[in-house]
Amino acid sequence: MSHTIKNATFSRSEHIVAQLADQGWCVVKDLFSLPEINALRAACQAEWEDGRFHQAAVGRAAGAARRSEIRSDSVLWLDEQSHLPAVSRYFDTMDSLRVEVNRGLYLGLSELEAHFAVYPAGSCYQKHLDRFRDDDARTLSAVLYLNQDWPDAAGGKLRLYLDPDCQQSVDICPEAGTLVLFLSDRFWHEVLPATRQRLSITGWFRRPLATMTW
Repeated sequence: MSHTIKNATFSRSEHIVAQLADQGWCVVKDLFSLPEINALRAACQAEWEDGRFHQAAVGRAAGAARRSEIRSDSVLWLDEQSHLPAVSRYFDTMDSLRVEVNRGLYLGLSELEAHFAVYPAGSCYQKHLDRFRDDDARTLSAVLYLNQDWPDAAGGKLRLYLDPDCQQSVDICPEAGTLVLFLSDRFWHEVLPATRQRLSITGWFRRPLATMTW
């Protein structure tokens, strides 16, 4: 890797850390190359066509339930040891990001869980927080969009609420290559309905669960 590329990567990491420290969220458009995004989109579409997705649930473990009035996407959980090269590269890149964020913010992020998400036309995900009430492991949410040439009129934006009362918000277009990072316990957000199929990778950087001592 050339000295110029190293400096560019370091500068980008500094910007991400600074934005997260300042406002708790940021939008990154150049962490993944166009060929990498194209490969991830192709992998997602191939797995979708093979019928490997399942309808997403609300809640977790025994309390998980499928409630299409709240969320109507389908998901496929990913493994960093995936047989899909594009997915393996995704995890490698995100792990490098994890290291830089830990170095700058001391969040103690230890792993990433992630899934492909497919929203058919008309589907949505109502306003929610990413952290479970009884599990504080999810610390930093990361949504990477895979939609090529996404027009503004197609909808499907991520609405990120910037205050606890959800009076202020920003809408982010799900255009290919856009990565949105935000603190999982702080920002309410929702996925607005789209007029066409919408593809993404949704991930959460996790920290180890606290160990109870008696």
